[in-house]
Amino acid sequence: MLTSLSIRDFVLIERLDLEFDSELSVLTGETGAGKSILLDALGLATGGRAERGFIRPGATNATVSAVFEPPRDHPARAALKGNGLDGDGPLIFRRSVGTDGRTRAFINDQPISIGLMREAGGLLLEVHGQHDDRGLLDAAGHRALLDAFGGLSEEAAAVEQTWRELKSCEDAEAMERELQSKTTAEQEYLQHMVDDLKALAPRGAEETELAAQRTLMMASEKIAVDLNEATDALTGHGGIESRLNLAIRRLARAQTHAQGKLDDAVAALERAAVEATEARTAAEKALRTLAFDPRALEQAETRLFALRASARKYGGTCDGLPAKLADAQARLKAIESAQTRARELAQATAAARMRFDGACTELSGARRSAATQLDARVAGELGPLKLDRAQFKTSVEALSNDAAGAHGRDRVEFLISTNPGAPFGALSKIASGGELARFILALKVALAAQGSATTLIFDEVDRGVGGAVADAVGERLARLAANVQVLVVTHSPQVAARGRHHLRVAKAMVSGNMTTFVETLDSANRREEVARMLAGAKVTDEARAAADKLLAVVVDVPAKRRRAT
Repeated sequence: MLTSLSIRDFVLIERLDLEFDSELSVLTGETGAGKSILLDALGLATGGRAERGFIRPGATNATVSAVFEPPRDHPARAALKGNGLDGDGPLIFRRSVGTDGRTRAFINDQPISIGLMREAGGLLLEVHGQHDDRGLLDAAGHRALLDAFGGLSEEAAAVEQTWRELKSCEDAEAMERELQSKTTAEQEYLQHMVDDLKALAPRGAEETELAAQRTLMMASEKIAVDLNEATDALTGHGGIESRLNLAIRRLARAQTHAQGKLDDAVAALERAAVEATEARTAAEKALRTLAFDPRALEQAETRLFALRASARKYGGTCDGLPAKLADAQARLKAIESAQTRARELAQATAAARMRFDGACTELSGARRSAATQLDARVAGELGPLKLDRAQFKTSVEALSNDAAGAHGRDRVEFLISTNPGAPFGALSKIASGGELARFILALKVALAAQGSATTLIFDEVDRGVGGAVADAVGERLARLAANVQVLVVTHSPQVAARGRHHLRVAKAMVSGNMTTFVETLDSANRREEVARMLAGAKVTDEARAAADKLLAVVVDVPAKRRRAT
């Protein structure tokens, strides 16, 4: 609730400090006494418009401070904490405007943006009058009010939860689709690489082996000539092998008569003969192995060139081709796994959408049921407020899938028709000033404690009505004040008599300057004020008697006089 208001150098007010009580408080006074100045000051303190004209003549700046004490779990506290401010304890709003037009805003002595002050102020204070542009006139808040009225917090929470799940699935699927679009070309390339290298089947160190074989085969023809000549030298006519054998035979015949003198020579020749035979065998084997085969050479060269071409194509070396193949296969498998994940994400998104659709359908049905109940309750309030020819309707319009969100798939708006057969339209566009204030009052009473604002201000909600209608307005204001703090600016004695606390605003010339006075009236002065409102300029005994009837029971409240000097 609003507990106090301090005003410095604002319009005609030099200094004014007010305290407010809970329940219903009324502000009365002659036309032009300064009641609108108080509302403008409150508006400035809660983020409303700022003008240089607000500064009292002769002053350099105007300052207004308002202190609120909302419940601990109030949304305004959460909004402040979400912006790094201390949201505990009393909330002190302070706003100043200088002659240069610059304005400064503070909450609990911390500088803040005007936007944050307006947001928090709108959660704490609603001002309803013919120029109201917030509160119930803002269709953006109608859906939340209907949900609160219908007790649909669980259904709304289910929709919000399923919406978040759906958005999470959609975002994950979109990211995966984007990734898939980027990997499509890569997948084709990798598949081509895998097919190509699998067909080639490269082996480690194969290039070195093939190069050596190629070199050897290219030299085999010349090597064969040398081997043939060497073989001829060993085995041909007059070759070493036959000569050694001849020498061994000759010495063997002489050995029997040489008394051992030739044994070493024979043994050496026999060893040489054996070595010569082994040399011939090895040379013949090499000749067979190194036989020149043009087809084998061509195959080796073809294979070697294919390996080297693949190495150039895919980068790296021939020996690195097996690793290239393994890497390409692994990357291809990862892409295929990602495609499987994309299908799984698409299925998860479809399931999340079904849950969201189901939650939206349930919430929409509940909203339509609550709208019917709200319409009936508001209709019951219109007759006593002299709006019996008017109609109220809560429109619950289905939105397209693209327009759906965390709040569901409904657009909710409060509509009115002021005359039978007339089309329904928005509150602010259809109703006149007096009708609008009474419509808002009827709505507020029907909604009871719904909504977050802890302080409601009604500016001349009784405009243009009197008698029984004005009494009905007062009765409904008092009923509303059982749930929230209500402050009403009124010219109606019937409304004023309903107040639990009565403030009178007046102004007079003091030392050549216009001064505004605000008094908290005790029982006697309250009687006189209500009598003045009944009688006009001259208060009569009959007016006092009528005031007594309106007040019924006068509660003696010590008088407090606060003067703006």
